[in-house]
Order: sequence, then C-alpha cells, then structure tokens
Amino acid sequence: MEFIKLEKAVSYSGDGYSGMDYPSDDKDINFAVINMNGRSPKSGYQVNTECKEMLYIMNGSGTIYKKDSDIIFDFKKGDVIVIDKNEYYAFEGCFEAAVPCTPAWTSEQHKYID
Repeated sequence: MEFIKLEKAVSYSGDGYSGMDYPSDDKDINFAVINMNGRSPKSGYQVNTECKEMLYIMNGSGTIYKKDSDIIFDFKKGDVIVIDKNEYYAFEGCFEAAVPCTPAWTSEQHKYID
C-alpha cells in the first residue's frame, strides 16, 4: 500500500493548463489532477505511446477530438473518458479532471504532433 499526501504533489503549468502529479514509485499506475482552460495542445494533437489514461471530469466541461476521425465527444462533470495508448487526441474546454494512467505516465512517452 502507498499513501501520497497532498503536500508531496508536484505542481506544474503551461499554456492553458495546470496540474498536480502525485509522485509514486509504482511503475504500473500513477495519478494526477489536471485543470484545462482552452485547447491542449494549442494546435495539432497529443499521444501517449505507453500508457492508457482515464479521466474523471470533476468540474466543468469540454470537447475531445480524435485525430483522423469525425468522432467528437462533448463531456461534462461526472463523465469518464478512456484514452488508449497510441491514440491521438486534443482537448478543448474549461474543466478539472482526476487522471490515473497505466502503466505510469512519463514525459518521455508523451508526444505532440501537428
């Protein structure tokens, strides 16, 4: 069992987003809380080459776009989104989400494309 206190969370921010990563030695799963205000990425798409992400929308609403697809999902508080590894996507909206990833997310496997 592992217990990660809020005081150990690492805050980060970028252009239209912010979040808190909860550090863990577990390589099978990790956890973050993200806040989005706008589009991410600003242009193009993003992809995780190693992990599957699950987002529980805690507050707000938005849209997720899937590359090379007409599929668009509008989401709101209480919805859950599952993103498979190697799935290209972009977010737009103003929302807060709880995000576990498996295996654990790393910046090395997260890519942006135009």
